[in-house]
Amino acid sequence: MVTDTASEAPEAPDIPTIPGSAHPAYRAQVSEKPELPVLIAVPHAGRVYPESIRQRMRSPEYAMKRLEDRMVDRLAEAIVAETDAPLIVAYAPRAMLDLNRAPDDMDWSMVAGARDRGRGNSRANRRARSGLGLVPRRLHGLGEIWRDRLTQADLDARVETIHEPYHRAVADTLSHLRRRWGAALLLDLHSMPPLKKRHPDDKPAEFVIGDRFGASSHGSLTAAALHFLGQQGRRVAHNRPYAGGYVLDRHGKPSVGIHAMQLEICRSLYLDARHEEPSARLPALARMLAGLVQTLAAEVVPPARDHGLPLAAE
Repeated sequence: MVTDTASEAPEAPDIPTIPGSAHPAYRAQVSEKPELPVLIAVPHAGRVYPESIRQRMRSPEYAMKRLEDRMVDRLAEAIVAETDAPLIVAYAPRAMLDLNRAPDDMDWSMVAGARDRGRGNSRANRRARSGLGLVPRRLHGLGEIWRDRLTQADLDARVETIHEPYHRAVADTLSHLRRRWGAALLLDLHSMPPLKKRHPDDKPAEFVIGDRFGASSHGSLTAAALHFLGQQGRRVAHNRPYAGGYVLDRHGKPSVGIHAMQLEICRSLYLDARHEEPSARLPALARMLAGLVQTLAAEVVPPARDHGLPLAAE
């Protein structure tokens, strides 16, 4: 990890390890003077599975493949190699804890001895009750993921060592970028299975830009992303079927010059036919997306100026 002790740089965090493993929960690659005001983050590509987790899964190979944004971290690393943008990548797998869910977005019936948190029919855990909450419970084609219930201590340990530190690192890095540039953009990188055709002649989107229907990012940034991908001859959709989730809700603050955008990428664009390993197409896709990052970096500062926010002196 690239770190610096200068007061203007984010402090080098004491990164906790994944419960049941000696492996860090995430890694952060952030320099003292970032070249771009864009942070690339990858919350769903973690592949470090403690043996205790694998043993508790009913069908580990099936569940892991379905839950992971398979190898999109490799794509992110290739983009960063082209741009020198800051990077944060989660190593902890989504099966253990979903970083794009709120800490209370939990199906509490899967936690033995769970403390009453006013769960009832609150909006916070509607998605959790469908099976994809803070800790995923069910998958289509498999049913229940786990052989047994979590303990409250297990859940608390995951939140304290994975969820809280990861989001703190993202927030600190965005604040660092805003201090340097006057504005910052979080590009939250995800991958999706190929979208289904709605009719025989349909050509589904290869990319989906999510901005919480305008709440997490200035409209000019979304427009710039859609225009760039369109100019590359790529099929792109906006907010449907993916508008973003907790990451954008938590970190997107356009009114103070911190924007957050989710980018979903079809796995067929960079993985092999089985959607398991990177293909020979990955480097070319990374170069194209590096161009998108550069375009967004050039666009992110003007909205800050428009809102009267101070820009960092160079």
